[in-house]
Amino acid sequence: MNVAIINRAAAPQARLSADGATVSLRGVNRSFGAHRVLDGIDLTIPPGEFVAIVGRSGCGKSTLLRLIAGLDEPTAGAIAIDDQTGGRREMVRLMFQEPRLLPWQRVLANVEVGLSHRRSDAKQRLRQAEEVLAQVGLAGRERDWPSVLSGGQKQRVALARALASHPRLLALDEPLGALDALTRIEMQDLIERVWRDKGFTAIVVTHDVTEAVALADRVLLIEDGGIALDIAVDLRRPRRRGDPDAAAIEGRILDRLLRQSGRAPGRPAHA
Repeated sequence: MNVAIINRAAAPQARLSADGATVSLRGVNRSFGAHRVLDGIDLTIPPGEFVAIVGRSGCGKSTLLRLIAGLDEPTAGAIAIDDQTGGRREMVRLMFQEPRLLPWQRVLANVEVGLSHRRSDAKQRLRQAEEVLAQVGLAGRERDWPSVLSGGQKQRVALARALASHPRLLALDEPLGALDALTRIEMQDLIERVWRDKGFTAIVVTHDVTEAVALADRVLLIEDGGIALDIAVDLRRPRRRGDPDAAAIEGRILDRLLRQSGRAPGRPAHA
């Protein structure tokens, strides 16, 4: 394993939140047969921090997220969420690239799925689902079928479903990858707004370095099974598109990514 190049500084814009979960990984490995995808991951995420994970395809970004979310188990090492290790993690919710809505259920019922484990009565679950739909800008669409929604609206429903149970950790696996550019920016702004409002810890996997820097307090670059870069994004929120300080951080991350591919920064792919 290559020695990780860590560039971590305290991020003055990051805020601790009692509503967010603390994430701790110690010596985490994940292998599939003889192939080791993650090797000796040590990571601490304080409550309320927004972390973005980037890296080349196949580097283990989604594997790491699945381990944190409890959908997979490490081959070695330990993962703790709020000091809880193993078992079902009720405080964690995962949002995927595909909305994964139930086509035979209306919008409101799809959101209520996120409350199915709650012991509250039906009226209370209905009220909670209506409230969270309003928070993502879909008030009045409760009776719609998923088939009449745009891609961005479907992802808003998926986000509402994830938020309905008030998670302490929201894990997002390329949630905006299938959206057009303008809708993607709108969804980034929405995710940032609800994160700031709710105070949960957020971890997003993305191929888009600009998106990572726009959203996160901290960007992790996965390379050779380990954390090669750990960069604080101490920029004021809300962040401006095209900000030169953000562009400088993006440049450092892209420089490392391009060196992984054997290309010098700025050289065309066919050169």
